[in-house]
Amino acid sequence: MEMTFGIIKPDAVKKGNIGAILNRINEKGFKVVAMKMIQMSASDAGGFYEVHKERPFYNDLVEFMISGPVVVMALEKNDAVKGWRDLMGATNPKEAAEGTIRKDFAESIDANAVHGSDSLENAAIEVSYFFSKTELVNQ
Repeated sequence: MEMTFGIIKPDAVKKGNIGAILNRINEKGFKVVAMKMIQMSASDAGGFYEVHKERPFYNDLVEFMISGPVVVMALEKNDAVKGWRDLMGATNPKEAAEGTIRKDFAESIDANAVHGSDSLENAAIEVSYFFSKTELVNQ
């Protein structure tokens, strides 16, 4: 089993798509091992996206991520990182495959409904950023 990390972003939360996205996650065989709704501070979002600090979109990304509540999740499944990235779809929803979360729920390349870890190493870092070991159930 692998663990990956996901965020249902402010745009999808605001539009009431949490349940629909969670249904997709369940239908694809993921086990939710931790989940909570939070309101990130600028410090939370800035620290989480620190890897992008020098990129031109960093400040806009931080502002977007603090614009409303998000749902953070630790997801488990065989080949979880790839499976979650496949289910999310391409970053740009115009390029995302039919049936993916971003194709069906994202507004734009910036407001793209969900985030997912890009590697097992980053998944471990991202899960631990938002969850303590005691919050991860059925480990």
